[in-house]
Amino acid sequence: MKRHLLLGMLLILLSFQVNAQERWAVELRPQVNFPTQQEDAFDLKTGFGFEAMVSYKFMPHLGVYAGWGWNNFQVEEDLGIDGLEFEETGYSFGLQFIHPFTPSLSYLLGAGGIYKHFEAEDSSGDITADTGHELGWEVQAGVVYSFGSGFELRPQVIYRSLATELKLATFDSDFDLQYLSIGLGVAKRF
Repeated sequence: MKRHLLLGMLLILLSFQVNAQERWAVELRPQVNFPTQQEDAFDLKTGFGFEAMVSYKFMPHLGVYAGWGWNNFQVEEDLGIDGLEFEETGYSFGLQFIHPFTPSLSYLLGAGGIYKHFEAEDSSGDITADTGHELGWEVQAGVVYSFGSGFELRPQVIYRSLATELKLATFDSDFDLQYLSIGLGVAKRF
């Protein structure tokens, strides 16, 4: 009787473990950024960056995500600052819906907020302006391809919008950046 009770408890504990597997994921995503709205004062070139994300599924197809990212944008005009470029850093958070087409292929939809800031840097790497962190928003769509051992490829398109105020040595401007990111994430579920 004692063995049956221990075996039953072990099976129950194992069923919880099987149920809880692969709720967490860690993702690293390099990306290319295309500004969709240009500022009046200057034009931004196509940028690049990366993000590191952690996600947790609290329902079979719905989860939360949070992460940190860095993006760089070059400026086309000479605004009196040699080699001016903008770096955006900060946090992303929100909800993700991942639903399967097939056992190894799913679609991904997400929406959330961003808490980021911009730094204007010159060619020597000195920060000439910092906007301070502001809230913005993002929406995302993509596919998830699972290829075994908990690894996934996640090509995604993300639209972001962030409005803040930028004060450079030569001018002050409202900085309303909207851009499209195309990235390929590599994720590990556990």
